[in-house]
Amino acid sequence: MKISLDNIGKKFRRDWIFRRITTEIGPGQRWSVLGPNGSGKSTLLRVLSGHLTPSKGSIIFHTGGKNLDKGAVYQHVSIAAPYMELIEEFSLAELVAFHHRFKPFIAGMGPDSVVDLLQFRSFVAQQQIREFSSGMKQRVKLALALCSDARLILLDEPTTNLDRQGVEWYLDLITRFAGDRSLIVASN
Repeated sequence: MKISLDNIGKKFRRDWIFRRITTEIGPGQRWSVLGPNGSGKSTLLRVLSGHLTPSKGSIIFHTGGKNLDKGAVYQHVSIAAPYMELIEEFSLAELVAFHHRFKPFIAGMGPDSVVDLLQFRSFVAQQQIREFSSGMKQRVKLALALCSDARLILLDEPTTNLDRQGVEWYLDLITRFAGDRSLIVASN
């Protein structure tokens, strides 16, 4: 997937969060977006994911040599962010299976292998998400994003709520599963 950004900007009310961004994100490229809290990193990722529309400029998504309809962008993008909610009433196994129904996993991965990848104790698969710590929830979000069959992976503050072991797990996850897909990581 290639993404062309032409003079995009986003503002809320009268305040510009960012503006005048023109660039191309090519297939398989790795990008990091760095900045302090409140600098617009999350807003930029939300625009790139199609969750928000730019206030100015245009974004064109290209795949297979064709421009992608804006309504189909979500099929090609996977995002993990601390502000994203998980369905708290589901067990881990139910959540992963539910996610898989709407966004298939990459080749060789199924719901059971994604649960195993999390490296939780075996009984955790039957626990409701509401019983998980914030670090466990972050691991679930990261695993779902990286194991989903998407050409663009967006990770917003991926190490939020992770302990040292969780950060090592995340780095291994990136190494093993990012592959040739485009990856954008936003972090302070």
